[in-house]
Amino acid sequence: MAASTASAKRENWDDRRMTRTDGYLLDNRQSEAAERFDAFATLFDPTTFRHLEGLGVGPGWRCWEVGAGGTSVVAWLAKKVGPTGKVVATDIDTSRLAAAARPPVEVRVHDVGVEEPPAEGFDLVHARLVLVHVPDRERALRSMVKALRPGGRLLVEDGDPALQPLLCPDEHGPEQQLANRLRHGFRTLLADRGADLSYGRKLPRLLREAGLQRVEADAYFPVTSPACAALESATVRQIRDRLLGAGLATAEEIDRHLANVASGTMDLATAPMISAWGRKA
Repeated sequence: MAASTASAKRENWDDRRMTRTDGYLLDNRQSEAAERFDAFATLFDPTTFRHLEGLGVGPGWRCWEVGAGGTSVVAWLAKKVGPTGKVVATDIDTSRLAAAARPPVEVRVHDVGVEEPPAEGFDLVHARLVLVHVPDRERALRSMVKALRPGGRLLVEDGDPALQPLLCPDEHGPEQQLANRLRHGFRTLLADRGADLSYGRKLPRLLREAGLQRVEADAYFPVTSPACAALESATVRQIRDRLLGAGLATAEEIDRHLANVASGTMDLATAPMISAWGRKA
C-alpha cells in the first residue's frame, strides 16, 4: 500500500510538473524567449510604467511581480521601492531573472495558478501577459487579491487576441494573408493549451467580482513597430516545430513568412493589451 501511495504521489507530481512547463507553449528556457521579453519591454513597458506611476509606487512599497519572466519591470520596481522596499519576482521558470536577484529583489519559483501566494500584505501585485496562459486563472486571481494588504493595488495586464486577431490588420496582399493565416495557427495552438483568447476584456468585471474598488481599465494596441516584427520573428521561430507538427503550416510557408517579416515592408500589429487596476477594500 505504501509503495502504491508513493507511486501515486510521484505520478501526481509528474502531471503537475508537465502542467507547469510542458503545457506552456512559449517556454522561458527556449533561446527565443529573451528576444520576446526584449520586444515586450519595448512595446509595453511605457504603458505598464505609466499605470504603476499612477498607482503611486514609491519608497518602502512591498510588491509582488507575478510571472515576471524578464527583468525590465522588476528592475523598475526595485528602483522605485528602494532599499526600504521589497520586490518578490516569481515565475515557474526563473532562469531569466538571475540578473535581478539582489536586494531589494527576491526571486522565487512559484506557480500562481497552483500555489498559495509567496507572502501577504503586499502594497502592489502586478501581472503582465500571464493569466491568459494560466489554466486555473480564477484561482490565480484570488491568490493575487489575497496577497494584498487592505488598500493595496492590483494591476493586471493581459492580451485579448480574439478582440483583434490579425497580425496584419491591412491585409492587402499575399504576404499579409500568409501572416494572418500563421497568426491563426498560433492562436489555435494557444487555445489547445487552455489559453483564454478573450480574457483581456473580462478583467474589469473580474476585478470587481473579486471585491476590488475603484476599478478602471484601458487598452494599448501597437499597429506597427520594429518591436512588433522582432516579437513575431522570435515567436514563430519558437513555435515552428509546433506549427509543423499540428499541420498548421509548411516549412516553406514559415521560411517565407520569416523572410517577409525581416524585409520590414509589412505593418505588423499585436493583440490589444488591456490593463485593469483596482484597490482592495
